Amino acid sequence: MADDGADSPSPSGSQTAAILLMLLGEEEAATVLSRLEPDEVQHLGGAMFGVANVSETEIDSVFDVFVDRARARTTLGFAADRQIKGMMHKALGAEKADKVLQRITPVKHVSVLEGLKWMDARTIANLIENEHPQIAALVLAFLDPAVAAEVLALLPEDVQADLVYRVATLGPVTETALLELEELLSRPTTTSASASTTRRGGATDAAKIVNNSRKAAETRIIKALQKLDKTLARTIEEEMFIFDNLMSVDDKNLGTLLRAIDSDTMVVALKGADERLRQKIFSCMSSRAAQSIQDEIADRGPMRLADVQEAQKSMLSIARKLAAEGTINLGGKSDDYV
Repeated sequence: MADDGADSPSPSGSQTAAILLMLLGEEEAATVLSRLEPDEVQHLGGAMFGVANVSETEIDSVFDVFVDRARARTTLGFAADRQIKGMMHKALGAEKADKVLQRITPVKHVSVLEGLKWMDARTIANLIENEHPQIAALVLAFLDPAVAAEVLALLPEDVQADLVYRVATLGPVTETALLELEELLSRPTTTSASASTTRRGGATDAAKIVNNSRKAAETRIIKALQKLDKTLARTIEEEMFIFDNLMSVDDKNLGTLLRAIDSDTMVVALKGADERLRQKIFSCMSSRAAQSIQDEIADRGPMRLADVQEAQKSMLSIARKLAAEGTINLGGKSDDYV
């Protein structure tokens, strides 16, 4: 930053926050940092190194921004729990009020899950390895898919498929489970971060975790899932490789796949495809075949979304079959080394 603040641009949001933190004492600044997300701490920490030579003019502008925003805030949310409880008690009496509050007060136990973001995969794996599988599945569902896959790989192979199955079928989390999870996660670490309750799990989350696993583990988990629940295994496979993923398949393998698809299915499937994907597919066909498909798409006019999705699923099913047979490579990870 320039020493002369007259012509220098106003600090960015990150720089403004960094300057304010640098003006606080260590304890106050630490309290603020403890309430931020891991990536926010890293981002703000980097910004603090960049504002060491800030000018008086820039500090004044930061204070102006802070005061203006502080004035725009209200104190309505401060001590809201106590205020609401007091009103309810006066209106309904303590007994009735407590029953109502028990039903409407937001569950806060899930906030302890925020502590997982600061743990490495090995620590999380050690934490959940001997816990009930449903608790372990809830933890995996909360994690970023790449981290969850790393944790899954560190757990015994004979439980991996079952955990993915539980993630995929995870329903609403009970209060008992949250209390148990809170007790578990409070053992190695504590956190004051807050978070709203969110629904976790489902085939999509399970698919993301398997997608981030190594190829050998992915194959083994899918086979085990097929024994547990064929329908769910198929759903997870469908979530793992969607139609838009064909963009990542190289021209040679895509050409092989297209030769296995009948023209009618391709016409319907491409009707709802992204234009970039269409052009990639057309480039893997002869100019005559590509023009024929394009003409057929134009001649058919509007098509039902359900028909388009069914045709795309059909193409993906053939793609997965060819990949399983080793005829094509859908790209991505590999466990092979040279």
